[in-house]
Amino acid sequence: MTTPDVSFPASTDAQRESPARGCAVAPATEPAWSTEDSVDLYQTRLWGKGFFDVNAEGHVVVRPERDPVREIDLHAVVEGLRERGFKTPVLIHFSDLLNRRMADLHEAFQNAIRENTYRGAYIGVYPIKVNQQRRVVEEIRQYGEAFNSGLEVGSKPELLAVMGLTTDSRDRLIICNGFKEDRYIEFTMLAAKLGRQIIPVIENLTELRLILSHADRLGVRPRIGVRVNLSAKGAGRWRHSSGAKAKFGLTLLEVLEVFEVLKARKMEDCLELLHCHMGSQIHDIRQVVSGVNELARIYVQLRKMGAGVQFMDVGGGLGVDYDGSQTSFEFSTNYTLQEYASSIVYKIMAVCDEEGVDHPTIITESGRAMVAQQSVLVFDVLGANRPDRHTPPAELPPLIDGEAAPRPLTDMWETFRAVNERRLVERYHDALEARDEAMRLFSVGYMGLQARAMVDQLFWATCAKIRDKVRELGDNAPEELAELESSMSDTYFCNLSIFQSLPDIWAIRQLFPIMPIHRLNEHPSRRATLADITCDSDGKIDRFVDDHDVKKSLQLHDFQEGESYLLGAFLVGAYQETLGDLHNLFGDTHAAHVRLDENGQWWLDEVIEGDSVREVLQYVQYDPLKLSAAIRRECELAVRDKRMAAIESQKVVRAYEAGLDGYTYLESGESPVFDHDAG
Repeated sequence: MTTPDVSFPASTDAQRESPARGCAVAPATEPAWSTEDSVDLYQTRLWGKGFFDVNAEGHVVVRPERDPVREIDLHAVVEGLRERGFKTPVLIHFSDLLNRRMADLHEAFQNAIRENTYRGAYIGVYPIKVNQQRRVVEEIRQYGEAFNSGLEVGSKPELLAVMGLTTDSRDRLIICNGFKEDRYIEFTMLAAKLGRQIIPVIENLTELRLILSHADRLGVRPRIGVRVNLSAKGAGRWRHSSGAKAKFGLTLLEVLEVFEVLKARKMEDCLELLHCHMGSQIHDIRQVVSGVNELARIYVQLRKMGAGVQFMDVGGGLGVDYDGSQTSFEFSTNYTLQEYASSIVYKIMAVCDEEGVDHPTIITESGRAMVAQQSVLVFDVLGANRPDRHTPPAELPPLIDGEAAPRPLTDMWETFRAVNERRLVERYHDALEARDEAMRLFSVGYMGLQARAMVDQLFWATCAKIRDKVRELGDNAPEELAELESSMSDTYFCNLSIFQSLPDIWAIRQLFPIMPIHRLNEHPSRRATLADITCDSDGKIDRFVDDHDVKKSLQLHDFQEGESYLLGAFLVGAYQETLGDLHNLFGDTHAAHVRLDENGQWWLDEVIEGDSVREVLQYVQYDPLKLSAAIRRECELAVRDKRMAAIESQKVVRAYEAGLDGYTYLESGESPVFDHDAG
C-alpha cells in the first residue's frame, strides 16, 4: 500500500532523537551480525544440501561438488559477467553441480542394489521437458555416458531434437511418452531402423496399431512400452494427475488387450517396458512405496503371462526440498534421496521374490531432482517503497490554507504520540478509526488534500512505532498485531519478469529460496516483498522460505538508490526456462554456464545472450525493419516542418535502432547515442 509523497518539514537534530525515531528506516545502532546469522536466517545450508553456503566476505558461494575447498563466489561471477558486458538479470548454470546431481542419483540406486542384493540394474532417464535448453540436454547426455543414463521425450519436436543430439551414442535408451500421431510414431520406428534403443510407450490403443503398421512397413521388430493408470494416488500439488481419473495411461483391461494383440502376432516379447505416472514433486515417501508396489504386482503378472517385460519405469515424482525442512510440506520431501532409492529397490525386489519372477531393470525419470539445483537466477533491486519512509516532526505543522486541523488529524497525531507497549492494541484501533474517519470526510469534501496526506503519513508512522514495540516484546506480543509486520513491509522493485524467469511462482505459487548474494555479514534491517517490472499486479513475490511455515516478507538490507544490491533465486533449474512467457515482451535473460578447472578456479564455459528487443518483437510478428523505416520517415517529416534539426533526427534514429538491439530488461547508464550534458 502506498501513500501520497507529502513530506513533513525537515526535522531538527533534537527531533531526530525524539521517540518518533522508532519509525525511521533503520535503528541508529545495528545489532551485531555475522555470516552465520545470515545462514540461519535464510536456511541456506538446509535447502542448499552442501551445494550453497556463505563465505567470510558475506557472499553466497556455490560448491558444485560439495567440496568446501572448491567453491565459486556467486557475486564474483556476476561482477565478471558485468565486466564482459552482460548485465543482470542473468541465469547462471553450474555444470559441475549438474554432473554431481546425476552422480548422486546413480550412486543412491547402486547403493540400494548392493545392500539389497538386487539382481537387476538401474537406468536414470532425463525427461527433457523439465529443461529443454540445448546446453543443459547436451551436458546431461555427456555426463550420462558414465552412468548409462537415457533420455525421455514427450513430443515429436523433443524426439527429433534428441535423435539429432545422440547420433554418436546409439546405445542411449530413449523413452517416448506423450500422445502420438502417425508422424511421431513413424519417427520412433525410423530410429529403431537406425539401430537406436528406442521404446515408444503406448498411451492409447490407436498408438499400438500405428506402431505395428510402421514396424511392418519398415521391417523392424519394435520395442514397446505401456503406461498403466495406477489406482494409487500421488501426493502434493500434483496428486490429481495420478489415480483412476488420471490423464495418462491405460486401464488394466486395455493393458491386457495390448498383450493379447501382441500375443496373437507372436510379438509378446516386444512388450518390454511397464511405465506409470505417480505424480510430480511427491513429498511423502508412502505414496512412492504404494505406487511402486502396485506397479510391481502388475509387472509380475505380465511376466507370468509370457510378456517380455524387462524394464519397470516408475516415472518421475522424486521431489526437491525447496525449503530445507525435510517434511511432508508440498514443496519439501520427508525422505532423502537414498531412502527414495532404497524404498523402490526393496519393494520391487520383495514383490518379485514373493512371486518367483526375475528382477527388472529399474528406470526413473527424475528430471526435477537432476536439474533444479544447478541454476541460480540473479537480479538487481531497482528501488524500494517504504511505508515508514517519512519521520514526523516534533509538532503538528499548520495547514497551508490556514484552516484548523480536522478532528481525525488531531486524533491521529495524539495516537502517534501516545504509543507505548502497554496499550498497543488500543492505539492500533485508534489509528484505524482515525484513518477511516479521515477517508469518510475526504470523500464528501470536508477534508483537504494536505490534511488527508498528513493523516496517511501519521498512520504509517504510528504503525511503525507499534511494529517496533511488537518486535521488542517478541513472543509476548499481542496476537492481533501479528500481521502488522507483513502489512508494514517494504516493496523492493526488481529487474526481472516473474512470468519469464519464475513462472511457477505466479502459476502454482511455487516456493523458491530467495536471498541476497552479498552483504551477508551485515544485519538485514528491512522486511520486504518483491515486485517485478511487468505491468501486472501478479508480478510479485510475497511467499518465502521459512523454517516451519511460509513467510510473507523477506528480511533484506536497506537499499539506497544508485547502489548495487543483488538477490538470487535458487533451485530454479526445473521447468522455469521452458515455461517462461513474453509478458510485456520481456524475453529470455542472459544464461551463463560456469565450470571449475582442475585448480579450483571458475571460468565461463559459455554465455548465451538473452533476447534483444528486436528478437522479441519478431516473436510476435513485428518487422523491426519496417518499424525503423517508419521512425526514420517521421524524423524526416519533423525536419521538413522545422521541428527538428537534421542532426537531431539522425540521433533519434540511431537511438531507436540501438533500443531495438538492446536487452529487454532495464539497463543502467545513459544513452550511448545522446550527449545528455549538451543542450
